[in-house]
Amino acid sequence: MPIIRVALDVPVNTLFDYLVPDSEITPQDTGARVRVPFGRNTMTGVIMEVTTHSPVPLEKLRHAAHIFRDVPPLPRVLLDLFHFCSGYYHHPVGEVVMNGLPNRLRSGKPFTRKSHTSHQFRLTTAGQSIDSSTIPARSVVKHRLLAKLRGAEAISISEARQISSRAAKIMRELLTLGWVEEVHASLSPIGTVDEALPLPVLTAAQKSAVDVIAPRINEFNTWLLHGITGSGKTEVYLRLISLLLRQARQTLVLVPEINLTPQLEANFRRRFPAIRLVSLHSGLSPSERAAGWLQAQQNEAQIILGTRLAVFTPLPRLGLIIVDEEQDTSFKQQEGLRYSARDVAVFRAKQARVPVILGSATPSLESYYSAVTGRYIRLRLSTRAVKNAMLPTVHCVDIRGTRAKDSLSDPVITALERCLAAGQQSLVFINRRGYAPVLLCRSCGWTAACHRCASRLVVHLREKKLRCHHCGHQEHFPNACPECGDQDIAPFGHGTQRVEAALIHRFPNARIIRIDRDSTSRKDAWHRMLKDIQEQRVDILVGTQILAKGHDFPNLSLVTILNSDASLYSTDFRASERLFAQLMQVAGRAGRAGIHGEVLIQTEFPDHPLYHALRRHDYDALAQMLLEERRTAAFPPFVYQALLHAEAPRIATALDFLASAASVAQPSKEVEVFDPVPAQMARLKGMERAYLLVQSGSRKKLQEFLAAWRTRLETLPGRKVRWILDVDPLEF
Repeated sequence: MPIIRVALDVPVNTLFDYLVPDSEITPQDTGARVRVPFGRNTMTGVIMEVTTHSPVPLEKLRHAAHIFRDVPPLPRVLLDLFHFCSGYYHHPVGEVVMNGLPNRLRSGKPFTRKSHTSHQFRLTTAGQSIDSSTIPARSVVKHRLLAKLRGAEAISISEARQISSRAAKIMRELLTLGWVEEVHASLSPIGTVDEALPLPVLTAAQKSAVDVIAPRINEFNTWLLHGITGSGKTEVYLRLISLLLRQARQTLVLVPEINLTPQLEANFRRRFPAIRLVSLHSGLSPSERAAGWLQAQQNEAQIILGTRLAVFTPLPRLGLIIVDEEQDTSFKQQEGLRYSARDVAVFRAKQARVPVILGSATPSLESYYSAVTGRYIRLRLSTRAVKNAMLPTVHCVDIRGTRAKDSLSDPVITALERCLAAGQQSLVFINRRGYAPVLLCRSCGWTAACHRCASRLVVHLREKKLRCHHCGHQEHFPNACPECGDQDIAPFGHGTQRVEAALIHRFPNARIIRIDRDSTSRKDAWHRMLKDIQEQRVDILVGTQILAKGHDFPNLSLVTILNSDASLYSTDFRASERLFAQLMQVAGRAGRAGIHGEVLIQTEFPDHPLYHALRRHDYDALAQMLLEERRTAAFPPFVYQALLHAEAPRIATALDFLASAASVAQPSKEVEVFDPVPAQMARLKGMERAYLLVQSGSRKKLQEFLAAWRTRLETLPGRKVRWILDVDPLEF
């Protein structure tokens, strides 16, 4: 009787063997989902192998309950990718495999795909004759939906949802009123590139990049596309994707954040209106994500645009992988399987023998070093793509010895006034949401702290709440100090809400909008804000890193940056690299469409080398300085690292476990094992945390050590300890 080896979502690094009747299984079922008994329950897993042998006696093997054939099996190349991730990141293979599936396919229920008939909606004669002025102005979604319907022959419900999450409900209302009708249209076959579509004229640097990559588009290379902000990296992507589409090949485009997806998707759809594109990100429902994943798997989608997890999408005709904003830390998973989507993308491209393009204005030092040493091929885009658009002028506003009112210095206020008078937009950037980071009693020094984390509670004044931005805990705003009873407790420091309030007071006639995680939490809020900015219904933007990259605001001429000094002297050796990338990105929002751009940075350290490099827009100078510092200190990319994380109810328990782990490490002379220490944030979500660092100058030697060490770690007692290995860690 055949035996199937199944990957299950359990923290044990092994496959589980089950029996199946001869009539129910073939070798072609490798990669299929299966329902199997596990303990007293049943679980869904993936068949990794069909064999006739097992190390477990046959009489002890249980029978599989059901093999799903609702979707095609995972291809062998994807199973090999899962095996690589399990081996490299030293994570249980079953958790790796199930992590790579959409949530809907991890369940024990069959997945029923909708037919290739899509429901679309069009205006009826009655709907076409409706006078929009009779619809209340507050019915914004209804107005926008009718406008879209008038501008198209028919629209799908997914296109309607791009307007608002409430669009489906409004559409049902319009159906009831008889203003729209439902039509059925078969999905068109996979489209072709429209050769007649006018294309923008490439700059010399863009043309050079395309001309260099195009002849090698069918072979593996890692290209680092290093282009300044506004240099037109997206246009290079589009030209290369067009080449792949003519070969009927698929392109996978990875972006770091869901907020960047809609803008890129709109650009791709404008350029390739007949091409089927799917987006894969956490903002979709489980069924929507599974449907898009299956379209990619069955070669029904030619462009796949997604966030981190999309790197595991099955793509039978993969021809190109693009990782946009490759330096972004969002590509590194910080829970469970701690993989880097950027690094997995490079391995996957090599596995498939296709090119991978890493795009960035400020590459990670690891990628930059790989380019300098010849492992990657670097292509430069050093001028902006829009004619006459220049890089913004950067000035440091020295705030030593001066008191900025509500964190805004006089030069910043003057610049904002000048920008308003010219009818241009400005951005005030402070990467700290909430009203203030600290609630302080001036009498006894008490501060509001989170009891579950080693952090302070952030003041959200409008909601009269104190919130922890790490675990989500919140409390009511106290009327008096809990320690001494003094009622003179006050917010200390500034966040986006406080800056917004100060700007509203200072510029009462200006149209001011705040953009942070709080204000964009509603599903359609971010899209609405972007539309208002693009259509110039906003004068001043106040925002966090959401605004720092990937957005094109043609009328934005001024960027002011507050509170950037906090990262200059961090204990994190990557802090300077991240700060420069963030400031370079946010500065690049100014002056992108021919108007002069200006950037003002409030700082107490105007002579710091980082600010000197920023004023000159000289990434290379800073990168070379930081690389030399890391070479001297033996930090990545000159060494390879792994962290053993441990968390327990008590810090002593976590440290004791790590001490035991160090005692069984048995390192070679090429591998260094450091002493266990508490984590920088020692308490998070009610658990005490510590870690142990391992590093080596050889990736191979480190991997050999980790493989042997993990086996010994699994034998250590530690029932009250949760531990995990983090290979190539970014957070300490």
